[in-house]
Amino acid sequence: MSLRTPLSQARGLGSAKDGTHHWFVMRVSSIAMVPLMLWLIFSLGSLAGAGFEATSAWVANPLNTVLLILTVGALFHHAYLGLQVIIEDYVHSEGMKFASLIAMQFLMLLLAVTGIVAILRIAFGS
Repeated sequence: MSLRTPLSQARGLGSAKDGTHHWFVMRVSSIAMVPLMLWLIFSLGSLAGAGFEATSAWVANPLNTVLLILTVGALFHHAYLGLQVIIEDYVHSEGMKFASLIAMQFLMLLLAVTGIVAILRIAFGS
């Protein structure tokens, strides 16, 4: 146990020089998701009541396939950045923080890849 205050321990270390980049990427992913989510909401609204074949044909449209993949990528990247901030702020044990960040990163990657593969399978009809 150290008798030094957290401020005295941090003095001289400087900044991590990562906060501004993280903030900027978070804002860019937020801005990118606005038109993507509006497109998705209106597109899915127009498909209300449509059958499986019509929905599969909609996903198979190349523009819709690309936009769906971009939506899934932006969504999970944004979720990753947000969860990273939460873990870094509220998990105080360094070992638990490291393990949580690694587990969350793998989970977000797994979910994003699963979503993209599902979209591609529907688009290519396999």
